[in-house]
Amino acid sequence: MGNAHAFTTEALPLDEQVVLVTGSGRGLGAAIAKAFAHTGSAIVINYRRSADAAEELAEAVRARGGRAAAIEADVTDSRAVDAMFDSAAAEFGAPVSTVVNSALMDFSFNGDERQPADEIDYSDFADQFRGTIEGALNAIQSAMRGFREIGSGRVVNIGTNLVQDPVVPYHDYTAAKAALLSLTRTFAKDLGPAGVRVNMVSGGLLRTTDASSQTPDEVFEQIAAASALGRVTTPEEFASAVVFFASPASRAITGQNLVVDNGLVMD
Repeated sequence: MGNAHAFTTEALPLDEQVVLVTGSGRGLGAAIAKAFAHTGSAIVINYRRSADAAEELAEAVRARGGRAAAIEADVTDSRAVDAMFDSAAAEFGAPVSTVVNSALMDFSFNGDERQPADEIDYSDFADQFRGTIEGALNAIQSAMRGFREIGSGRVVNIGTNLVQDPVVPYHDYTAAKAALLSLTRTFAKDLGPAGVRVNMVSGGLLRTTDASSQTPDEVFEQIAAASALGRVTTPEEFASAVVFFASPASRAITGQNLVVDNGLVMD
């Protein structure tokens, strides 16, 4: 029994994990949840407003023999997040072992509608920081009790390659993701002794999610032409990298940022 516990603290197999993906009722979060479901992980589909979509996704996973539960919680509400983690543990009989911070405050990736630097208000920054940083902080802190019970944990934060290459100046969104990259590194250092690995996966514009649905076709064409592999990244391709950081294969990796954008930005 002791040997089995020692194994799970370092390399919990994906099909023995409970994975919570924030903001996974739709968009990229849903693609990430589906990717984990294919590995046999139990999936917690967190949503704020997309109740129907989240329940539909959970039912689809269960129909294929998987394990999934849709749980509502505003990630900026620490009490609601605590309750969500408690509900997840009760549902699956085990603590959450991996947290993916994918929740995104309302944002449309349409460069024609962006707010330029001389017009944007700080309240826009505050909204993005609240959703990105406070949301991630609440989720990680709520997860820690379960991580300590297991003896390890995985956190995967979702970032953007605009931090490295701000070709479209989404000032508020990019600033919040840059702060999330800093949090990734400082938390990785601080939580490492507890066996918790904290990493980030950063993408460019994905074809297509709810957030990028308003992006003009010519923008996608420009991105494909500029990418080393000549194509725009799909949510499914991005999700595969997220799954890697939760898997035993990444057991020696923490505090890192992996850019997944078909070679558009090489960081």
